[in-house]
Amino acid sequence: MSRIPSVRDIAGEVTATILARLEAGILPWARSWSLTGEGGRPLRHEGTPYSGINTLWLWATADMRGYRSRYWMTARQAGELGGCIRPGACPSMSIYASVFRKPGQPMLTGESAARFIRFLRSYAVYNADEIDGLPAWYYPRDVPPTPALLSQRQDAIDAFFTAIPARVRHGGDEAYYCPGTDRIQLPHPGSFASGDAYASTRGHETAHWSGAPARLARTFGKRFGDRAYAMEELTAELTASMICADLGLPTSLHDSHASYVSHWMTVMRADTSAIFTAAARAEQAFAYLRGFSTPAAGEQKAPAAGEPEIPAAIAA
Repeated sequence: MSRIPSVRDIAGEVTATILARLEAGILPWARSWSLTGEGGRPLRHEGTPYSGINTLWLWATADMRGYRSRYWMTARQAGELGGCIRPGACPSMSIYASVFRKPGQPMLTGESAARFIRFLRSYAVYNADEIDGLPAWYYPRDVPPTPALLSQRQDAIDAFFTAIPARVRHGGDEAYYCPGTDRIQLPHPGSFASGDAYASTRGHETAHWSGAPARLARTFGKRFGDRAYAMEELTAELTASMICADLGLPTSLHDSHASYVSHWMTVMRADTSAIFTAAARAEQAFAYLRGFSTPAAGEQKAPAAGEPEIPAAIAA
């Protein structure tokens, strides 16, 4: 049975695993229809999607082990659903942040100024592929890209991007966001291999648009220094993968340039919390963009100045 890392090992374990996949030429967040049977984020036993670093981590784990089900659960949850963990099954981990209170220096009043320390914790979860006896919907089903399904996806694509008030100009052969003009430039949709590929690229550039000073004011500050550009590109890439998962598209459509991947690896080797920070900022960008088409979700706020601590970058 695989070892679940200690509290101190969690950030290093996640970063090492993702680095290993990048070194092998695989983007852990690129999930295809052929592997999963159906698109979307990893799901908890009751159907709630995972978010933040857990999305990337469980995608990477499923990719390495060849799992096709989207569902993950604890051994207790599996038992309550009538399931049984197979002998020799490999657990993964679900990551969350915890806090403990540490007494500080006494103040003039004689009271102690307490400090709250945030840190990472985890618990073991299993993929439904390694659990027998669960209800049928926990196991993967093949979803062929039929014309009807493609039409449904196009409706979702149009609804998502039309609601976002970004200025988009089509033409040429380049895709980028220009901060100076606050505009997204894309080739004509017909230039892409498919409507799905166009949506993936537009999602990446719209992620950059979300980070403008008038919106989420996304910066990575002195902590990342010259590597801040690589962090922004990584954040945009992860945001695009979340958009694709939400729309039911493959997330292997956006062709990440080799130089970007090299820069991401450099950042992660230097700072094991970098992927946690990027995942948190990507989750924030996705929620902001999704909020335009789901008004009831509430207004999204820009992040406070300064860098988040590692646990603050965790979304369960």
